[in-house]
Amino acid sequence: MNSGDVAWLLTSTALVMLMTPGLGMFYGGMVRSKNVLSTISMCFLALALVSVQWVIIGYTLAFGRDVNGIIGGLEYVGLKNLKMVDYAFVAFQLVFASITLAIITSAMAERVKLSSFLLFGILWTTLVYDPLAHWVWGNGWLAKLGALDFAGGTVVHISSGFSALALALLIGKRMGYGKYQMEPHNIPMTLLGTALLWFGWFGFNAGSALRANGIACNAFIVTNTAAATGALAWMFASWVKGKPGSLGIASGAVAGLVAITPAAGYVDPLSSIVIGAVAGVLCYLAMLFRVKKGIDESLDAWAVHGIGGLWGAIATGIFATINAKGLILGNVHQVVVQIIGAVSAIAYAFAMTLMIAKIVDLLIGLRVREEEEYVGLDVSQHGEVAYS
Repeated sequence: MNSGDVAWLLTSTALVMLMTPGLGMFYGGMVRSKNVLSTISMCFLALALVSVQWVIIGYTLAFGRDVNGIIGGLEYVGLKNLKMVDYAFVAFQLVFASITLAIITSAMAERVKLSSFLLFGILWTTLVYDPLAHWVWGNGWLAKLGALDFAGGTVVHISSGFSALALALLIGKRMGYGKYQMEPHNIPMTLLGTALLWFGWFGFNAGSALRANGIACNAFIVTNTAAATGALAWMFASWVKGKPGSLGIASGAVAGLVAITPAAGYVDPLSSIVIGAVAGVLCYLAMLFRVKKGIDESLDAWAVHGIGGLWGAIATGIFATINAKGLILGNVHQVVVQIIGAVSAIAYAFAMTLMIAKIVDLLIGLRVREEEEYVGLDVSQHGEVAYS
């Protein structure tokens, strides 16, 4: 890479790093006030935990020499055998891994022990995220099959969204869920978190071009367009049944951002309008389905990231016209490959998450005690209160 490309990649890395605390604010505003510090702290800790794991073992498992299409070799343990300029790519991929773990905290909010999150986080990143990243981006079997995932629809959003669903089903509902209201305590905080996510997502998608070039410019504009149409679509869909809440507008924007992520380098701006609009409606309906079924996946990572990522992966196979041919150019095979990739990621992430969570539960227990959940995790896990 030339100096301009390195500068853009490092800038993009900083933008994506900001998304993890931004996600903490997005989630933190939606929980009750007694759990806001715990919720935000888990996102910060996801960044800290993965930052160390990635340097020691994560990067080489994801991007080391391919071993049977499944995992990377160990030649980059501790970042050995890399040039210093390669660290730009290492850091860029590090912040992707960290926010993926942070997204999963949606299913842990207000009821999981801090120690359990730390153990789960290191196991999940090593056993789920790193192999999936290798499958798609590290010349693994999905890459060889021809699966397209420009910036992480499959690797980041499908994996985290369906892992969150698996966790929610295993951990169970919060005390009192369905019996009394658990309203968001600070929606303005969530809206600010959404703004930080939207801002950082330009690095997430445009940075994935790995060059300061036309593909990065295209990814930048389609990212913004899909976010906007996703926000509008969710708003209008929810308006049919009531009033257009600001929380729905924020969720719709994130849904649009999620859906365009795998497609950002392959589709044009007009296609991004369709992708974002469908994502806004589809993720809203998934959220209603989750509520109807009484599943306490607290902050809707499954509905927004899981379903949004699934739609985005398939939409990439439909609308790809830049450096790839999708269904609209007559390539049915690309849609089939995208579905295979998405279903494989869903099955692997869901099954492995259940296994890892069960092991953690047997070793140290996942949930806090009832009295700790009652007083809130800010006090019981951190000995602090957000508001005095």
